[in-house]
Amino acid sequence: MGKLYSSKYYHRDLSWLRFNHRVLQEAADTRNPLYERIKFLAIFSSNLDEFFKVRVSDIRQAKKIEKPLRKKLISKPNKVLREIKKQVDIQQEEFGEIFTSEIILELAKENIFLINHTKFNSTQKLAAQNYYEDVLKEILEIQVYNVSENNTISIENESLYLISQTAKNKIAFVKIPESVGRFFVFPKQSEKHHITFIDDILKYTLKQTPQLERDLSFYAIKLSKDAELYIEDEISGNLMQKIKEALPKRNTGQATRVLMDKTTPKSLIELVYKALDINETDTILGGIYHNFKDFFRFPNPTLKKLEQEPLPPLSHPLLLSNKSVFETVREKDQLLHFPYQSFEPVIKLLEEAAVDSLVSTIKITIYRAAKKSRLNDAIVTAAKNGKKVIVFIEAKARFDEENNLYWGAKFKENGATVIYSYPDIKVHSKIMYIERKIDNSKVGFAYIGTGNFNEKTAKLYTDFGLLTTKKKITKEINNVFLVLQGKTIVPKNKRVLVSPFTSRFRFSEMIQTEILQANEGKKAKITLKMNSLQDKEMIRLLYKASNAGVEIRLLIRGICCLVPGIKNQSENIYITSILDRYLEHGRIYIFENGGEEKIYIGSADWMTRNLSHRIEVIAPVLDEDHKKTIKDLIELQINDTVKARIIDAEQSNKYVAKNGENIQSQIETYNYFKTKNPE
Repeated sequence: MGKLYSSKYYHRDLSWLRFNHRVLQEAADTRNPLYERIKFLAIFSSNLDEFFKVRVSDIRQAKKIEKPLRKKLISKPNKVLREIKKQVDIQQEEFGEIFTSEIILELAKENIFLINHTKFNSTQKLAAQNYYEDVLKEILEIQVYNVSENNTISIENESLYLISQTAKNKIAFVKIPESVGRFFVFPKQSEKHHITFIDDILKYTLKQTPQLERDLSFYAIKLSKDAELYIEDEISGNLMQKIKEALPKRNTGQATRVLMDKTTPKSLIELVYKALDINETDTILGGIYHNFKDFFRFPNPTLKKLEQEPLPPLSHPLLLSNKSVFETVREKDQLLHFPYQSFEPVIKLLEEAAVDSLVSTIKITIYRAAKKSRLNDAIVTAAKNGKKVIVFIEAKARFDEENNLYWGAKFKENGATVIYSYPDIKVHSKIMYIERKIDNSKVGFAYIGTGNFNEKTAKLYTDFGLLTTKKKITKEINNVFLVLQGKTIVPKNKRVLVSPFTSRFRFSEMIQTEILQANEGKKAKITLKMNSLQDKEMIRLLYKASNAGVEIRLLIRGICCLVPGIKNQSENIYITSILDRYLEHGRIYIFENGGEEKIYIGSADWMTRNLSHRIEVIAPVLDEDHKKTIKDLIELQINDTVKARIIDAEQSNKYVAKNGENIQSQIETYNYFKTKNPE
């Protein structure tokens, strides 16, 4: 893998590619049902699209900045790009092998045949021609481009095209329509189900199109462009201002990746380079088909169940009583764990608050809004009913900007105060504060989550949410909102950690405490679960703790720049990563603290952006029952022998060795709640 990483720090982008390799491993895992494996191919493809749109575009933009400034962002960008291309090429080969040598054969065992246009029989040829005439012909977009005219052609970002050389200097670009879906299912023949790509319907029928010559061969192409410059995710302040000055005009149309069918003739590839103003560095030669994210909707024409058995979200105990959510939370803090438990308590709380005459104030942060949302509808109702509703909306939540702006306008038009994100800082926290009058005094109710206020992702991501009325927490959550409202500059908090103000310092302090305990010969232990670990300052502290003898156990789903298992550096650090049916998303931080264990949950990974450039909120878990629940669940993940991979110095993604029984932590977590709270 070159040596873009050292023995101290693994390169973040290469580490992300190793994470996506773990997704590919799930597609190869025969323990997963067939259609789940297909879904993981779709996830791999979708992830890679985003990686090129965001990370690769960042690196390319950074190349344009003068060298002294660029070094603060990324060193050796050309070398990084070459290594990324090398690793992606290897993974694409593996992807193709899984698809053609495994998935296609497994589908055939189920009497499902994914065929190309060369395999159409006479009945299928007629069906394809009829579909073209009845549906595709009217919506098809064909551009014939003459390269010798010395200008470039514009094709749509992320759209699929078929290309063909129609003359010496001419290329036909045929856009594959998105409105009809990606697949066509032929009528069943002899108990066999035949499916083809729309691409293949076009490859067969376009030979009959008067606009083009007969007997042309077509090849797939897809262009990914830099939709936006996202460097501000990582940095801000003076450096950010310098970058803005260095890049007064963002090149939002630059190609970051061009996927082409590797069977495309060399002469046609050269014409494409000229037509799109790209070169070999921009190009990845892959399979015949692109946009495998369309396999999220791959049809199953059989009556067989070829997916995982669903795990319906369990009702949380607070829903099983006749009391209101407010009463239940007042009696005892409530810990929620999605998607094993239903997101309903959060929705119900807001729906109750919207119509409760005792509720005066609702404050909430929205980072990723769902398109359709009962939760957001309840916020609208509360505003209509005259409550003081303050909604902080992150307008720069990548790829969810449109949803967020739609709901922001809706909240505002119904009477809510809507505050959008600040120019140089993201609000990534997932918090809510509700004020309710009880016995002539105001009582605060607070929610601190590790995931978004989003009903859709609450069914797909594993996250914790804490509902509390403990004044020492609720008051400090309100203090965070006062900062967001511009009423104070720094939150005066002692217990709740808030980035960029206190979380880095407090986490560092807790690590130092473990180092002191280890130096005194006492038990010292740190257990952390998060999406990504990249911040060098925190990594150096973990190395220091390891050298002092602190036992460090990490669960890292995605990027991990810490290099474990190195003598005199990280030999006391052990890391695993779990990929399974749900996306591991919760952040948990556990410190031994001399026997008086400290447990926190919150929204922050240990990336520089989360600790220094975003508003993040991390709250202590104070209830002993909830502490035990979190520790029980972490223990299940630590002992996972089915879906856990070891993050070693090379990030080779070896599965954890099985010693005894199979433990699949996500299934065991569901059973844990089912046993604990039978419905």
